[in-house]
Amino acid sequence: MLGPVRMIEVERLAKRFGRITALRDVSFRVRPGEVVGLLGPNGAGKTSIMRILTGFLGPTSGRVVVNGHDVLLAPLEARQSLGYMPEGAPLYPEMRVSEYLLFRARAKRVPRRGRVAAVEKAMDRANVRDVRNQRIQHLSRGFRQRVALADALVADPPLLVLDEPTAGLDPGQIREVRALIRGLGGSRTVLVSTHVLSEVESTCSRVLVLHRGRLVAEGGLDELREKRRSRGAVLRLNDPERRSKDLLRDIRGVSSVTVRPHPDSVSSKRDIEVAVEFGHQVRDLDLAVELLISMLVSEGIGVREAAPAKASLEDVFTEIIISAAPPRDFDGEEATA
Repeated sequence: MLGPVRMIEVERLAKRFGRITALRDVSFRVRPGEVVGLLGPNGAGKTSIMRILTGFLGPTSGRVVVNGHDVLLAPLEARQSLGYMPEGAPLYPEMRVSEYLLFRARAKRVPRRGRVAAVEKAMDRANVRDVRNQRIQHLSRGFRQRVALADALVADPPLLVLDEPTAGLDPGQIREVRALIRGLGGSRTVLVSTHVLSEVESTCSRVLVLHRGRLVAEGGLDELREKRRSRGAVLRLNDPERRSKDLLRDIRGVSSVTVRPHPDSVSSKRDIEVAVEFGHQVRDLDLAVELLISMLVSEGIGVREAAPAKASLEDVFTEIIISAAPPRDFDGEEATA
């Protein structure tokens, strides 16, 4: 049974569609108050997990518990614990926004006495009050997405499950939704499915990485960065003639070279900072950096400092996906979702 420190518990979850395996032996836990990103490329299995969590799809095997309720044994109680915003959420186009949200509040058994207040609060949070009297069919895709978010919020559930919550929004709306998600952390649990790295970086405290139906990595963003090395190095060079860029670009295995004044240099005309990225064909990064330094010194360029570059989330994600061996389904075909 689920303990008090878990909002979601997934144990050995698998899902097959005929000969295709969409999910394979996936296990993870989410604690109350966490904002967790479910990250992976298209076809990784993110939507399958979302649909099983929310009761729209049954698992082939495994166990899923939401807020203490098994989704198979107590489906109604599990659904009442969460608000779900699917990607491309189906809405009733002929209804007005406030009318639709009031209908959804009734369907979700929001008490009659607090129903109107719940709708008003959800509209404020999703920033759709200005279109409350418009028919949904006349709204832009971005506004329809925000109505779907208000729908997920209207019953004030302890868990929000959001599938691609910023899809179709303009940059200003994306910032608003991300700020809302960050603000919800602590007061409730949020599981965000996305393939957009910046979405995870700006909203989530922890990430679950899916690839071809398997959970291939999980942890805090800083924790994952520490485990995965960047494929680059940052050098502080004494190179007044600026010869290093051309020299470094000619080295086999170097994919990019960026030169800028060193921020801590007293004599910016002499010292520069050079960021070097290596391609994935370079296996031994330490040896590559040593050879690079030796070459620079032999060319009369002073090397004052050299350090590994801090791994970006893109570096981490790319390395995880490349290092994850593609699984096979039960009939020998590659898994898809």
